[in-house]
Amino acid sequence: MLPRIPLALGAMNYLQILRDASFLELLVLALLMGVSVASWGLIAMKHTQLTRARAQSLTFLDTFWKASRLEAIYQAAQGLEGSPLSKVFCAGYEELSKLAQKEGDAGAMSERLGGIENVERALNRASTAQLTELESRVSFLGTVGSAAPFVGLFGTVIGILNAFNAIAEQGNATLATVAAPVGNALFATAAGLFAAIPAVVAYNSFVSRIKVFDTEMANFSADFLNIVKRHFFR
Repeated sequence: MLPRIPLALGAMNYLQILRDASFLELLVLALLMGVSVASWGLIAMKHTQLTRARAQSLTFLDTFWKASRLEAIYQAAQGLEGSPLSKVFCAGYEELSKLAQKEGDAGAMSERLGGIENVERALNRASTAQLTELESRVSFLGTVGSAAPFVGLFGTVIGILNAFNAIAEQGNATLATVAAPVGNALFATAAGLFAAIPAVVAYNSFVSRIKVFDTEMANFSADFLNIVKRHFFR
């Protein structure tokens, strides 16, 4: 029968680590804790935003391809504020409506110089605006993922320097006196990795999902322009 190992054996005393840390080490740990909390909050917010955008975009595409009138699609798109595709469509439809109101009928509108180019520019502007909104604050996660390990390493270096200075003053360099301070100093590196790893994973995931939205908006804009050309600019 194997001997039972006490749970406390080898466990880190985090409170003691904080007590033994210098002011600069505590500042590093507080900074890493702050960016970690901010990262998790941003991860939750962006995940909710992108999930909502995906669900509403699927609903909008289903409505778009099934409906027979642009007015009906526009009314349905008004209730899908979280979908980038619906925003792009609304921008193109509103520009098309302005051209129709100015010219009075589709025949005159087809002769209007730059009419289809105006619709295309409206779609491109809306796509760029939606892409910017989707990408907002995502770069913060990339910054945390790349910088947090180095901040943690800086805290570890400061802790090791302080530990060796204290050992030099005491004149006692046995393994017992060296191991604990150096081990405590490594806690800052662990804190940096704890903040960086989720941020990097979330950053890569969000960038990949946003690229899909970018491609979908480009494809939808091309499809919408083809429909407009066939029916209004013949």
